[in-house]
Amino acid sequence: MRIRMKIAMSGLRNGQPWPPVGQVTDLPTGEAQHLCASGIAEEVNDDPDAEETATPPEAETAKAPDAETTTPPAETKRGRGRPRKTPATEE
Repeated sequence: MRIRMKIAMSGLRNGQPWPPVGQVTDLPTGEAQHLCASGIAEEVNDDPDAEETATPPEAETAKAPDAETTTPPAETKRGRGRPRKTPATEE
């Protein structure tokens, strides 16, 4: 099964370094399906009639943190606290 690597992998595969990102390679079907299912690679369509279209990666967007307010929140009054221990009585 022919796949195209989407993510760079470190280490070796059968004594050889993994193919770089974007390179097409031929792997056993089970191994190729595992890499495709995990998002590391994508299957290459060998159909000569099929047009290959590049899709741009999704833009990463992050929500801006909430702005700080100039006035602190109103403090709530706390309770009386823990009752005092009563002195031990000697007999």
